[in-house]
Amino acid sequence: MKRKKAVALKYDKGYKAPIVTALGAGKIAESIINLASENKIPIVENKDLTESLSMLNLGDTIPQELYETVAEIIAYIHRISSKIEDF
Repeated sequence: MKRKKAVALKYDKGYKAPIVTALGAGKIAESIINLASENKIPIVENKDLTESLSMLNLGDTIPQELYETVAEIIAYIHRISSKIEDF
């Protein structure tokens, strides 16, 4: 059985690209997911993206080949966040 992996990203205006703020496997991944959930941070499951991002180090910006995928996720999060705020 493969160990669960998790990667947290942060993006603010002015950033060149999103940066890795947390990553881990197994119990660390579970802690990242639980912390995000407790703080109402949206969680998106994407195994392929997680595999690619898990090769990076803390503080790294995402590589250009992942921009489109991550941009789609950020747009999705903005859409669901605005719907929640309007509710």
